[in-house]
Amino acid sequence: MPVISPRKLQDRSDSILDAARTAFAEHGFENTSVAQIARLAGISDGLLYRYFRNKRDVLNEVLRRFYERTMIDLEAIAAQERPFAAQLEELIRRHLQTFVDDVDLCRLFFAEVRTQTDYAVSPIRALNQRYTSIVTGLVQKAASRGEIREGIDPRLVRDLIFGTVEHRAWAAVQGRQIDVNKTAADLVAIVMSGLAPSGQGAS
Repeated sequence: MPVISPRKLQDRSDSILDAARTAFAEHGFENTSVAQIARLAGISDGLLYRYFRNKRDVLNEVLRRFYERTMIDLEAIAAQERPFAAQLEELIRRHLQTFVDDVDLCRLFFAEVRTQTDYAVSPIRALNQRYTSIVTGLVQKAASRGEIREGIDPRLVRDLIFGTVEHRAWAAVQGRQIDVNKTAADLVAIVMSGLAPSGQGAS
């Protein structure tokens, strides 16, 4: 049997994931078969199983790559030494823009992943926790610097932000036009009015 180079293996894996992403976006996870993915990738069903254990494994890898790409940007924003409000606004804008730019994956996540019975123990949930922990870390740092009032649960701020972003992202999936910059600025203004240290209030 000829030896396949690491580059060839990676290229084939990438082609499978690209095909799966297309098929999932068009038909949904449940209505997509392994045979459809293999056909789009130009390989046999059996060869696909040499790279992935099953269809769920393919889906998890598609979403993992999406998360990893996005987290690189968001973690870079969080690492900057800037005022909390400015960092938060850029993070929200980038997060929302990612969903707006990639509505197929956004739809796939909301419609196919969150509703699965094994989501709580899936690797995607672990990635989502890492993703959202970027905000809780920013909130904790801002509180320690006196930029926001102490005593606010960072998880509550996280839920407020990501809940709003995901709600707006779902509207984009349904075809509504979203003003990403205005949404980010307005959401930060609302959040900061509630987080401002005592006596400062909203500016």
